Amino acid sequence: MDEAYVRIRRQWKYLYWAVDKAGSTVDFLLTAKRDRKAAVRFSRKAIGQNCVPAKIAIDKSGANTAAIASYNLEPDGEIELRQVKYFNNVVEQDHRAIKRQVRPMMGFKSFWSAGVTLAGIELMHMIRKGQSKAAGRLCPARQFYSLAS
Repeated sequence: MDEAYVRIRRQWKYLYWAVDKAGSTVDFLLTAKRDRKAAVRFSRKAIGQNCVPAKIAIDKSGANTAAIASYNLEPDGEIELRQVKYFNNVVEQDHRAIKRQVRPMMGFKSFWSAGVTLAGIELMHMIRKGQSKAAGRLCPARQFYSLAS
């Protein structure tokens, strides 16, 4: 689990996302604030759409630590938290593709346009990694066109 900064109307917003140990994107979420509430919302969304992980590697972010700690207070919450700099490298390498495309931009005009654009960039990155259902049968361009139609 990690987050990155995105510039919207001269203000920094936060893009959270999670990657499994194989490098496949689990989920992502654009939020206005980087606090415990946003981190809890993202972690519940990611865990709800997938399964409960045994271990999560994060950086020294206090918001992510608080989110996992609050999840572990629940009866079914038994997630081991690992805050080692090198374990988070898979996530850092994964969001390098988004940063490479967002950095030359001058920023986004609205939160909605940032969310839609970042979702499209992440979708193309997931297709490139072979994460779609038709990954074995279709080339990336055909997969994209099948999603658009």
